[in-house]
Amino acid sequence: MSMATRTDSPSPAPHVADSHDLIRVHGARENNLKDVSIEIPKRRLTVFTGVSGSGKSSLVFDTIAAESQRLINETYSAFVQGFMPTLARPEVDVLDGLTTVISVDQQRMGADPRSTVGTATDANAMLRILFSRLGDPHIGPPSAYSFNTASVRASGGITVERGAAKTKTVKATFHRTGGMCTRCEGRGSVSDIDLTQLYDDSKSLEEGAFTIPGWKSDSQWTVQVYAQSGFVDPKKPIRNYTKREMQAFLYGEPVKVKVNGVNLTYEGLIPKIQKSFLSKDKEALQPHIRAFVERAVTFTTCPECEGTRLSEGARSSKIKGISIADACAMEIRDLAEWVRGLDEPSVAPLLAALRGTLESFVEIGLGYLSLERPSGTLSGGEAQRVKMIRHLGSSLTDITYVFDEPTIGLHPHDIQRMNDLLLRLRDKGNTVLVVEHKPETIAIADHVVDLGPGAGTAGGTICFEGTVEELRVGGTITGRHFDDRAALKDTVRKPVGALEIRDATTHNLRGVDVDVPLGVLCVVTGVAGSGKSSLVHGSIPADEGVVSIDQSPIRGSRRSNPATYTGLLEPVRKAFAKANGVKPALFSANSEGACPTCNGAGVIYTDLAMMAGVATPCEECEGKRFQASVLEYHLGGRDISEVLAMSVSEAEEFFGAGEAHTPAAHRVLGRLADVGLGYLSLGQPLTTLSGGERQRLKLATHMADKGGVLVLDEPTTGLHLADVEQLLGLLDRLVDSGKSVIVVEHHQAVMAHADWIIDLGPGAGHDGGKIVFEGTPADLVAARSTLTGEHLAAYVGA
Repeated sequence: MSMATRTDSPSPAPHVADSHDLIRVHGARENNLKDVSIEIPKRRLTVFTGVSGSGKSSLVFDTIAAESQRLINETYSAFVQGFMPTLARPEVDVLDGLTTVISVDQQRMGADPRSTVGTATDANAMLRILFSRLGDPHIGPPSAYSFNTASVRASGGITVERGAAKTKTVKATFHRTGGMCTRCEGRGSVSDIDLTQLYDDSKSLEEGAFTIPGWKSDSQWTVQVYAQSGFVDPKKPIRNYTKREMQAFLYGEPVKVKVNGVNLTYEGLIPKIQKSFLSKDKEALQPHIRAFVERAVTFTTCPECEGTRLSEGARSSKIKGISIADACAMEIRDLAEWVRGLDEPSVAPLLAALRGTLESFVEIGLGYLSLERPSGTLSGGEAQRVKMIRHLGSSLTDITYVFDEPTIGLHPHDIQRMNDLLLRLRDKGNTVLVVEHKPETIAIADHVVDLGPGAGTAGGTICFEGTVEELRVGGTITGRHFDDRAALKDTVRKPVGALEIRDATTHNLRGVDVDVPLGVLCVVTGVAGSGKSSLVHGSIPADEGVVSIDQSPIRGSRRSNPATYTGLLEPVRKAFAKANGVKPALFSANSEGACPTCNGAGVIYTDLAMMAGVATPCEECEGKRFQASVLEYHLGGRDISEVLAMSVSEAEEFFGAGEAHTPAAHRVLGRLADVGLGYLSLGQPLTTLSGGERQRLKLATHMADKGGVLVLDEPTTGLHLADVEQLLGLLDRLVDSGKSVIVVEHHQAVMAHADWIIDLGPGAGHDGGKIVFEGTPADLVAARSTLTGEHLAAYVGA
């Protein structure tokens, strides 16, 4: 009876804590999102798709991830929050069911010369402890093996106060052993300044000996400081200076001197150049100054540490014949093998942790890197995968992982491995949100969210939610193009010449000889780490007039926008000035036309210490950035702020005909539309653009150049399936206009469309670095002799 009762009893009601299975977003309005409301299942893999600029990142990164991070920061004390980056609350009505978010984005790692793959992860720290315990001879604590720590020694008297008026002076000595090479200060390379680029030694200072940009004028203060310092004879040619004069001229310590009755600081030429030019970011310099720096400064491997960055003591301490410099120079997969062979019970936990980190590198497809590789040289995709490493073996569950196109920089062969990692994170009980365009990754999703239907103001709505099968028949742009396949071309163009690369040995290249054909669309491909970038960016002779267009950030403040970057604003300002009979400077928000209250920024920034600063639209100009008097001038019925608020497509129509007809502006806008940026607003800050958008913006500015060789680094990054077709048409037009286009690419559609393919491999790191195929795409498919050939054959259905 009791058994029957037990069997028939209703199952217990679900616990209320188990009812939170969804992340609920209601009324999201960040960037171009139009009151988006959505429910995302937890502990599932959800992929967000849609054309470039449709609002995917705005929803995933700028709303969900940003709010989670802000709420976590608020759990710390006000004191701690004062040291953290401040975050504003996203524009959203309700965000419910959030868990801790870990964002793994494509932001390149800092290009600090001291940052390496080893220091950016925990691998170097663990190796230093290992060598400080087991290294023979023992040279000191872990800091003795660090190339970022200098050896310091100090001694002197210190005053110790004990009780009332009992003071005692004690002699104390302090020293710290560091592993930094003293010659290159842990950078691995030393810079030498070519004095012949600084001055003409056959002339005197009065005859204008300096050849440094901006130092020509006799009236220029900097030049006068040297001429009137009294340390050198301004009438004597520099080559006739005595040893003492030369020392003071080149290396003199800073000292006050009187020039034309004014007190100024005199300093030797070498330190002066280092402070004026070399301490600044080279990319941020004006083009003519950058050209001077590249001519005047040569970087060579440090002769003392041979590029290892480490002191002689750190290099002498070894474990089983391997020093820490040797360990960092090995490919990580070889280093993992070496660490597996170490068996020392006293450091067993450390060895286990180090093995785990190194094996994660191998598992994620980065076994070809070495720990000494500068982190600034990693591609966006490599940087993203390095950031993933610390999360792979994590015991944490119920985390939300957010990925931004994790397949970037991955060969089709490697995408399967990345898919397995995403599924593994999900299967541990985590929520995985992925912004992605590649059909191979969309195909493994449990849930798909498609945003659109267009880009910019034409996007920002949810077009579809459901499974991959439902997406295929759903009728959205993504669904219609999901199974698109580019066909091989019937005829290919004939080269008109060749770029000769001979005995290339950059990074892992093994004495490669190759002729890169000119006048055609040439695609360089191969698995990640096979040597593509080393061949294209590191081996093409510098005098060939090659323009490299990559995805690196465009230097500029939040005042910079597509209109200023492309030079579009110049003809627009002139057109406004001509139509209204006033100065062009009035139509610049960075010059005379700027609103005096916000200085042309459009917003007033209020710093609230550890709380998120608030940017409020300027009340004076209502966020338009210009003085009210400037907005009274019109061109074609629009004022300058209305023109900057237009999208590229609208502006192209506006400047194409009628009263506002401006051919120079129309040409620039046509190029922006050609590269698929028709949805960008002319006044949108450059800091808000994605890597793919930045690259296409650079491409648009170079399209006007006559002839030349263009090198593109994965131009399909961030491009929707529907936009890839437009990109192929653009590449064709570039080649037909007389340019030679070299593309480093993994996308099979671009390979199929190429005239010539150079395939590197067969593997990555020391297993790569060779040319495994040269020829037409049709020959590659027919031969199927390489990994790329097999995947391309499967793609085109051959």
